[in-house]
Amino acid sequence: MSSVKRLVYAVIHFLREQSQLDAFTSDEQESLEGNNHMKEENYVAAVDCYTHAIELDPNNAVYYCNRAAAQSKISNYNEAIKDCERAIAIDPKYSKAYGRMGLALTSMNKYQEAITSYQKALVLDPENDSYKSNMKIAEQKLRDLSSPTGTGLSFDMASLINNPAFISMAASLMQNPQVQQLMSGMMSNAIGGPAAGVGGLSDLSSLIHAGQQFAQQIQQQNPELIEQLRNHVRSRSFSGSTEEHS
Repeated sequence: MSSVKRLVYAVIHFLREQSQLDAFTSDEQESLEGNNHMKEENYVAAVDCYTHAIELDPNNAVYYCNRAAAQSKISNYNEAIKDCERAIAIDPKYSKAYGRMGLALTSMNKYQEAITSYQKALVLDPENDSYKSNMKIAEQKLRDLSSPTGTGLSFDMASLINNPAFISMAASLMQNPQVQQLMSGMMSNAIGGPAAGVGGLSDLSSLIHAGQQFAQQIQQQNPELIEQLRNHVRSRSFSGSTEEHS
């Protein structure tokens, strides 16, 4: 291709891009930029773009809902819920706003509220598989919490056992006489010792209490490890949630 042809091609390409941009208003351009940032997983930049779009058009429910999605990606769940509420106030029949509110509520362990939000989304969009599957996840989490033995923490025990930091901490704690006494009591209950009832596990409340005390010991010794474990549990718990993209 000659230099002249290259120049002509560059000019045409530039004019085509400009004509496409001119077809959108300023707020629409900001929103499209936000969508691009979401695809690139640059969620902070996406929040900024959606915020600028909202400033230009504060009555657009889509912009609030899209910003809610970006806020959830950076764990700003309260802000995400507020944006969903604003979107719903503008457009009460906007199912996606209810769905994204459900995701944020689930991430905050507010399972009953999340279920209610998904139910509203499904009334408006009954064939949406994403809402159905995410509601089932929230329902299961709620059942886990309601179970007598449920803790709401369904995570990979193997990963915990193989965690070098946890093993080191546990070994250190086992030298503590208080912890040794707790563990002795837990083992007695588990094998049907004097403290156990019929079957060896009827004194479940004592067993759970001992476990809680053990966790408190770890919290005092190494709070950073506890926070890492919580993050691990949280990431495992919500890995099955699905999200719609704008």
